Amino acid sequence: MKRSARKRPFRRGTVRPLRSEVDYDAALAEIEHYFNNEPKLGTASADRFDLLALLIADYEDSHWPIEPPDPIEAIRWRMETAGYSQADLGRLIGSRQRASDILARKRRLTMGMAWKLYREWGIPAEALLRPQSRPRRRRSSIAAE
Repeated sequence: MKRSARKRPFRRGTVRPLRSEVDYDAALAEIEHYFNNEPKLGTASADRFDLLALLIADYEDSHWPIEPPDPIEAIRWRMETAGYSQADLGRLIGSRQRASDILARKRRLTMGMAWKLYREWGIPAEALLRPQSRPRRRRSSIAAE
C-alpha cells in the first residue's frame, strides 16, 4: 500500500465504516477540509461530507457514549440555568416540602412529576426517567429493623 493511501484512506474510493482509531483519525482529517471549504448542497462533496459526519458520530457514540445526567442533577442544572428556585419547583410538583425531599434524594420522582418537569421546564425525559439512587432511610426506621 502506498504511503499516501495510508494517510488518507478515505480520500480516494468509497467511504467505508470506521473500524479503528486510525480510520476515525483519517475521517476527522478529511472532514476538517470541509469546514474550511463548505460544499454546495446537492453535490457529491456535500454527500461525502454528510456520510463522513454520520460515520464519525456513530463511531464516537459507540466508543465514547455520553450518559444522560442523574435526574436530580438534571433538575438542579435546569433550576440554575433558568433561574428557578426551590419554591418554583415546589409549585410545579405540589409542595415546597416535596421539592426539598426530591432535591435531598429523600423521595423519588413520580411519573407525574417527571412529566411536569419535561413539559413545563423542558428537561429531557431520558434524564428524568433514569433509575435514581434509593432515598435515604431515617435512622429510626433502620433501628426498628
